[in-house]
Parts: sequence; C-alpha cells; structure tokens
Amino acid sequence: MVPADNCGGSTWRLFFMFKTFSATDVGRKRQINQDFVFSSENPVGSLPNLFIVADGMGGHAAGDFASSFTTRTVVDAIKVSEQDTPIRILREAIEKANNALIEEAEKKPEYEGMGTTIVAATIVDDYIYVANVGDSRLYLVNDDIVQITRDHSLVEEMVMAGRIDKEEARVHPDKNIITRAIGAAPDLKIDFFDMHLQEGDRILMCTDGLSNMVEDQDIRMVMEGENDVAGMVYALIKAANKNGGKDNIGVIVIEPFAEEI
Repeated sequence: MVPADNCGGSTWRLFFMFKTFSATDVGRKRQINQDFVFSSENPVGSLPNLFIVADGMGGHAAGDFASSFTTRTVVDAIKVSEQDTPIRILREAIEKANNALIEEAEKKPEYEGMGTTIVAATIVDDYIYVANVGDSRLYLVNDDIVQITRDHSLVEEMVMAGRIDKEEARVHPDKNIITRAIGAAPDLKIDFFDMHLQEGDRILMCTDGLSNMVEDQDIRMVMEGENDVAGMVYALIKAANKNGGKDNIGVIVIEPFAEEI
C-alpha cells in the first residue's frame, strides 16, 4: 500500500479539525498501480485543504503517468490560482491539467490515448466542494451511504435511460467503459457538487477498484467496524482484495468533525 502525498497556504479558515487517511494498493490482478491519491489537511494555495483521487488508463506506464501527472498539475495550478471560490479554483486547475496531459500525450507514442479519472474535493467551514470527471467516486457516509458524484460511464448512462438497473450495472461487461476522462478531449465537461456537512458525516473517495469489488452497503459496514480512519482505509482495501482485487484500489477517508474547536 502506498500512502498519499501531502503539501500545504489559505484565505479561508476552518472552524474544526478533521482526521484523514489515504492509501493505494495494486490489487491482486494488476502488475502496475495506476491509481494515485493526494491528501493534504493543510492549505494548498487559497484552499484550506485538498483531496484528490485519480485512476489512470493507458498501456504499460501511460496510465500511471496520467494519474500522477494530472494530480500534480492540479495541485500546482491551485497553488498559484487567483480565482476567488473553491469551484472556480478547482475548475481552472482541472482544465489546465487536461490541456497539459493532452500535450504530454503528443510527445511520446506510448502515451497516445492515455487518460485518467479525477475526483477532487475541499472542505471549507462545514461545506464540501467536489469536482468529478470519470467514474471514481465520492460518498457521504453516516447512518447510510450515498454516492454524491455521478459516474461518467456507459453503464451509468444505461441506468439513467432506464435500460438496466443498478444491480445489472454492477456486473455488466461494459462497466469499465467511461464516457469522460482527463486527457480525452480539449472540451472537458466537469461535474461539480457542494454539500453541507453535519456531525457524524464521513467522506469516502475511491477508485472503481473499490466500488466494483465491494457493494455500497458493505462499504458502510466495513467502515462502521473500524475505530479510526486508517483502519477504515486498510479494511476497505482488504475487502476489495478479498472479493477478487481485480483492479488497483485508491481510497481516502475523511472525518470532518473528528475534533471540533
């Protein structure tokens, strides 16, 4: 398992402290880990904190490069951003990373067709702001588990159209085909979400190496069975591997109200 990166400068102030933990795992079937996570409880540019999960795609090392390069480009862009709201900051940074990844793909034949999903989030006071491209996910976990992001995938479009249900989507042979990715096209569409957080809420960010291997309610039960965020992350990775570990697994767990001040 690989712990997340960290880095840190802010104009917003948090009125509570929170606990986080993150890790990636290669899984049981893959030779290369193309998942990449970034977790900073400290300020990054004007944002008071920053969390990113990315799942790369592409032959050999291209997916590995795509996820790490995109994440680091987003972080660097946020550090120098002059935008004035979390959503504008995230939008600008992700668009810059998309254009930069396309440019990188043009430099080497082995990078052709590479791309990555991304879920990026920041917590400002008692709100979380989220940006999403692809099928990596952000969940809100409390008494229930709710997927906040919407998958940009072929099977999700089929579910939305009423052609299949959620249970059929989980086992559909085309479930890994995504319809949006960083690096796929210059005209990038990004989904944004904002949500009020309450005491007892936990945030889970993950790649499909977890969500495809463990049912949502089982994810919640695994988290409920652990006493701290590190235990939750490792238990989720263990559960994904126990169920087959068919893909890399990237996980971030955040407890926003762990220590109110």
